[in-house]
Amino acid sequence: MDRRTLLRGAAAAASVPALLSTPPARAATRAGTDYPYAEWVPASSGNFTASNRPSSFPVRYVVVHVTQETYADTLAIFRDPARKVSAHYVVRSSDGHVAQCVRERDVAWHAGNWNYNTWSIGIEHEGWVDRPAYFTHAMYERSAALTASVCDRYGIPKDRAHIIAHSEVPGATHTDPGPNWDWVRYIRLVNFS
Repeated sequence: MDRRTLLRGAAAAASVPALLSTPPARAATRAGTDYPYAEWVPASSGNFTASNRPSSFPVRYVVVHVTQETYADTLAIFRDPARKVSAHYVVRSSDGHVAQCVRERDVAWHAGNWNYNTWSIGIEHEGWVDRPAYFTHAMYERSAALTASVCDRYGIPKDRAHIIAHSEVPGATHTDPGPNWDWVRYIRLVNFS
């Protein structure tokens, strides 16, 4: 192996972590999303409430969810008007790809509590609460970058009092994101994004 081949291999290996931690190029996104690295995959208009946030309601929280479904099935559920459910964003497990399903100005139906719906941005994560293998490095990084962006835009403190689990919403009947979600890691990533 010659020196040039060796150096090329070393440079390629060194760039892999940087590629994983860098959001995809803005050019690869769909126009009109609130988060520039998201793809627009709209929920049915029957699954959220049109609004004019933050003028109509202050945005105070980010609510972290786990879908209990695949990424594709979650998007299909949000497009089905009979389901009466949505979230602002869905993050795919395998690569951290972000889909925006509801505009941030609108109220997604994700928290199971009307007040918290009006005061929050809901982020769903592909996977199951009892299958930690779904909580990939790429998912944590891309979700944390999204959450940091939301917090920056609405002046939300980047702490556990304001970035909450679905299970922490008053009256919640869900357990997500569950005991396998690494909150220490996640909040650290949000603060360094």
